[in-house]
This record gives sequence, structure tokens and C-alpha cells, in this order.
Amino acid sequence: MAVRFITSGESHGKALTGILEGVPSGLSISVSEINNDLRRRQLGYGRGGRMKIESDRAEILSGIRFGKTLGSPIAILIENKDWINWKETMSPEAEDRSSELKTVTRPRPGHADLPGAIKYDTHDIRDILERSSARETAMRVALGAIAREFLSEFNVKIGSYVVQIGKIQISNSSPQASRRGDKFLASDESPRRQVSSLEKELLKIFERAEKSPLRCPDKTASQRMILLIDNAIKEGNSLGGIFEIFVTGLPPGIGSHIQWDKRLDGMLAQAIMSIQAIKGVEIGLGFEMGRRYGSDVMDEIFCKSSKFYRKTNNAGGIEGGMTNGMPIIIRAAMKPIPTLRKPLTSVDIITKKPFKAAYERSDVCAVPAAGVVGEAMAALIIADAFVEKFGGDSMAEIKRNYNSYIRYISKF
Repeated sequence: MAVRFITSGESHGKALTGILEGVPSGLSISVSEINNDLRRRQLGYGRGGRMKIESDRAEILSGIRFGKTLGSPIAILIENKDWINWKETMSPEAEDRSSELKTVTRPRPGHADLPGAIKYDTHDIRDILERSSARETAMRVALGAIAREFLSEFNVKIGSYVVQIGKIQISNSSPQASRRGDKFLASDESPRRQVSSLEKELLKIFERAEKSPLRCPDKTASQRMILLIDNAIKEGNSLGGIFEIFVTGLPPGIGSHIQWDKRLDGMLAQAIMSIQAIKGVEIGLGFEMGRRYGSDVMDEIFCKSSKFYRKTNNAGGIEGGMTNGMPIIIRAAMKPIPTLRKPLTSVDIITKKPFKAAYERSDVCAVPAAGVVGEAMAALIIADAFVEKFGGDSMAEIKRNYNSYIRYISKF
């Protein structure tokens, strides 16, 4: 991988840490932009009490000097403000363990609790739940914000919005919008890509969503979703849903068809599926393609004034594992949060007797936040594929290679 990252830290530990490697030198980085994405991740109707405690801020430890990347690994730290209440429970020091410390022995259905305890040979499920918690995604968002800043230098934009909570869907979801195509190659006079009408529409949808408490672009559907969440809160239940991610501004040819692990759609699907509670991913029309004839779903190719264009985008911007110049459209399904105030039946791993599963403070609905995490993961994967395609150790070198490629495809 050209760009790679790793995170560490527990949900109630002292801090989250992350390292991002492969970012070229000379990229301007704004800590306020990183913190803005962290703030967006914490918003959303249905979030739990933890969001009232934490106010995530990134502290850059290495890899950036005077606001610009050095080309060396970038290290980031995010403090857990709730650590002060968990020092005794989560202390790394052996001598701090108290005999009065309560262990968690009742696994929650739908969590990593039971398989994790078996795999890592522990009878205290806290050893598992602390790391498997979605709290870890705060660091993914911070690192993804850097990848987003890199891509923005090439006019690549990434956004997301909620299209469904429970059974309530938005009325005009973007897959219908995404089936309208436009020219995707730049004119001969400019090495930059033209902004298509579809890209403009997606950005407008995103702008509307950012003003919604649920990050939903449909005001009427959003109000109904809020009522549904309120009802779930009263019942001690939880809700999942579907969010959509879009990426605009990519030229054709990012990714590759030559090996299974170089296909961009495969890499994006893995990245999105790695987000806690995500159980399904589709690109473009996705599963709907399996219900139609081939003649109904293929994006026909046209040419006007020596410029290729499509009238549809059913493929979601990716063909043969490579970008085709149309916006990338990804949908992801998030299951309901497994931790319930009205807990489900489980079995104590010590006594083997049935109990109600342990309750850990949790969200009722986290789909809006999951969309922000999805943006970050998409940014990290695409930045990796972008650097691999255009190569270079500095921004100046990558820009030269990129502009040369854009001039090439404009004359293809």
C-alpha cells in the first residue's frame, strides 16, 4: 500500500492514537479541518451520553511542521476525557488492579464479546469490548481528514448522507440522480476536469444533509425518522439504517483490473465493511442490478466532440475495478446498535446460566455518524490508490504526474 494507517486505544482508555504513512511532503494540513470532521462524527440525533462527555480534538505528534507534511509518518493523539472516570478500571499497571473490580461475564448478542473472549482467552469481556467499540472510529475520522485534504488538492470531494432509518426512506434517493450522466473529460484547454451536473447535484444534497440533525437531505423523512428514534428510546430499543457516500472529481483509471486486491471497488467495500455494525455494502445500483436485465443496467458510452460521456451511472463510477470518471456512489447498511437498554437474553461465560446481557452506555441510532466514518475510510482508500497511480514523494511531483495524465486522457 502507498498510504496506510494503524490505530490503537481502548474506548475508556487514556487516549486513541493513530499513525498515517505515505502522505507526500508539502501538503498543507489544517488541524481545524481535522477537528471539524471529528465534530461531525459526534453529531446526529440518537447519539448516546458519551457524546456529551467527549469533545474530540486531534493533537498532531509528528510528521507535520509549520502546517505542512514532511513525508514522514504522521502520528495523531485524541484524548479520552472520560478516562478520569475509568482510571481504576482501565489502568495499564498491574499493581492498580483492585480485588473489588467487577468483571464483565455476560456477552451481548451482536457484539464481539463472546467470540472475542474465546479467541483471546479471557473471562473478562471488558478486554474485548473496549477495543471493539466504535469509539475507535474517531481516530479513523482524524486520519481520514488528512487523506481528504490531500484529495482536495486535486478537486476530489467526498460526502455522505442518510437515506434510511429503520423502514423510513428519503423520497428522492441519489441512485436515481446518479443515473443521469455527463461528460467526464476535461476540455483540451485545461488539464482540470469539468464539474458535471451530477457532481453539482450530489454536493447540493450533501449541503442540505449537513443542516439536518440526522444528516438526511429530506426534511420530511428526517422528521419521521426522529419520531421513530424517539419511540425506540422509549422502548429501550435501537435502530439501524442506510447511508450513502459519494466521491466526485476522480479521473478514469484509479484502481486496476490486474489483481483481485488492486480493484478499487473491492478495497472500498472492505474498508466500509470494516466499520463497526456495517453489514452490507453496494456500489451504484448494487443488489438491484441482480434483479434486472443487462440491457437495463449497463452504462452506454457516447462521444461528442471527441469527448466520452455516459447518460447513466448504474455502475456507481467503477468498472472493472477502476474509476470510469463518473462519481463513485457507495451505499452501506448499518445494523441496529446491539447494546440495548432493554437487554436480550445471553449466557454467563463463567456459570453458563442464562442472564440478561450486560448494558454498556450506548447510542440508540448512530447511522449519521457512521456516514462520516464512511467518508474517512473512502478518503483513505482512494488516497492510497491515487498515490499509487500518480506516484511521488512530494505534492509538487504528484501534481506534475497528475496533470500530465489529465492532458493525456483529454486527447485519448
